Amino acid sequence: MRAVYAIIPAAGLGTRMQGAAGAAPKQFLLLGGNPILIQTLLAFAATPALHSIWIAVRAGERERLTAMLASYAALLPAELPIHIVEGGDSRQESVARALAAIPCEPDDVVLVHDAVRPLVEPGAIVRTIAAIEKYGAAIVALPATDTIKQVERTADGALITATIPRENIVQAQTPQGARAALLRRAMLEAEADGFMGTDEASLLERAGIAVAVVPGAASNLKITQAGDLPLAEWYLAERKRKGENR
Repeated sequence: MRAVYAIIPAAGLGTRMQGAAGAAPKQFLLLGGNPILIQTLLAFAATPALHSIWIAVRAGERERLTAMLASYAALLPAELPIHIVEGGDSRQESVARALAAIPCEPDDVVLVHDAVRPLVEPGAIVRTIAAIEKYGAAIVALPATDTIKQVERTADGALITATIPRENIVQAQTPQGARAALLRRAMLEAEADGFMGTDEASLLERAGIAVAVVPGAASNLKITQAGDLPLAEWYLAERKRKGENR
């Protein structure tokens, strides 16, 4: 098996969490007694195939993150290298900078995971790696449960134009990833065309690369608003009550 690398873009400001975080980016808020970012790293640390982790942060947060990693070093495997790179103004730029820094081979596996999805299950990470090895690219996603409507925006609001069958819809989560050469090609093509995607899968799709879907879980939520944090605490408490990993 080729080497596996994980990129954690953590350069966001988290403006929707300002009420809960004050001036602190959301990835540094506490969840279960640990910073959210540490909880995220713990999931990847439980993945034996992982070669190293690359965290992209704003220049002003590098010192803070270095100190935090030192404080929680006892929780993380000493043999798992964790590197810090300076992120950009967008997720896409942060991922591109981290990808450029990784000394990976074309067939190596590169995963990208949201810093504030701390409850991803190690099993989902392993299944994503396997799907990438088989198909070249993969994403974790959750089947849609609500009825999905396509709308046309007007000056007075929105008008429904179609109902999209739920069986054709999934809600994207992370990790997402691909063989290093495929991800690099997709990102370079997007940069050359001035295209800004919402996630890595959108760049891969645009480059004509098929992306496999790995089943996700509701607990793999992205903490973006104040109400998400209590829900994440509940999921974490349930996981501990059931004696699950982490």
